[in-house]
Amino acid sequence: MTSGIQTEPVREAVRAYAARQPQLTAATAGYVTLIRTLLDDAGIDYLSVTGRTKSVASFSAKANRTEAGVPLYPEPLEQITDQIGVRVITYVHNDVAAVAELLADQLTILDDRDLGEETARSGRFGYASRHLLVRVDGDHDAEDAGDDAGDEADDLALAGERASVQVRTVLQHAWAEFEHDIRYKGNVPEDAAADLDRRFTLAAGLIELADREFATIRERIQAAAPGSTTEPEADHIVGQDLATFLAGHYSDAGWSHTDHYDWIAGLLTELGIDTVDDLADLLTSVDADAVIRRMGYRYPAGAVRRLDDALLAIFGEQYVTLAGNSHRVPLLRARLEKLSTPET
Repeated sequence: MTSGIQTEPVREAVRAYAARQPQLTAATAGYVTLIRTLLDDAGIDYLSVTGRTKSVASFSAKANRTEAGVPLYPEPLEQITDQIGVRVITYVHNDVAAVAELLADQLTILDDRDLGEETARSGRFGYASRHLLVRVDGDHDAEDAGDDAGDEADDLALAGERASVQVRTVLQHAWAEFEHDIRYKGNVPEDAAADLDRRFTLAAGLIELADREFATIRERIQAAAPGSTTEPEADHIVGQDLATFLAGHYSDAGWSHTDHYDWIAGLLTELGIDTVDDLADLLTSVDADAVIRRMGYRYPAGAVRRLDDALLAIFGEQYVTLAGNSHRVPLLRARLEKLSTPET
């Protein structure tokens, strides 16, 4: 694969891309906000969601690529699909699938490739990442978080814009970034290339094993978590105490983002619930199975999301109008309507 002398069609595409880049930069920020909102509302644990807009120089270089003298991208503006890039980093491999399922539920999926599975099918260890090409359509029927986040998407003119979303674990990310830096930015002697390949392959196999062990560790901790009601030393529930309690109370739920335990602990304070004993007593009034049926979770709901819905079921409009919920009132009212609908 080589880059030849830039042709007039490529120059025109680059000029057009340069003119669109400010719009794409705004759309990139919109996609990051949208995907964070979806993940947070679903209660899926993640390390980070970041985005980048392809630079004009990078677009130009890619548009100019050829193979055997034939352009790889005859229509660069349409065929170069990573103009908007979003990366989601999770802690364990199970959450990669959960993120992909959530995005498929809430957005339009144009392409979905699991490069880790493709590598494994070839009998090798190596690069592992889930790559999705997504689009926000104006008429897409998003539910729950998608309703509220969809309003933000419309405000940021995301409709019709495509984004390339990479989803990988933190260990997969470390391997991919280090391998990229060494291969494309380093100076590897030719006589060391074979040994380098072997070592990267070995590291990839160890990372796959470590990802499996992390998933097993999380499952074992969740299965063994006690329903602790130890009183915190503070005069209100703090995030760490709440995390311990919820691990026991919702033992079948996934872990939530670390910051979310502190956030919902603040909502408990607003409600006047100051101890985990009080919270445990309060939750006995909720039919958890009925909440699950009415909410119809289509992806693993984290413990904070489960508590969020339980509090909504108990307090209704009072919960919706808490100061700490001011940023998501439409979303909560849509959920409250679901909880209030009689079961058939």
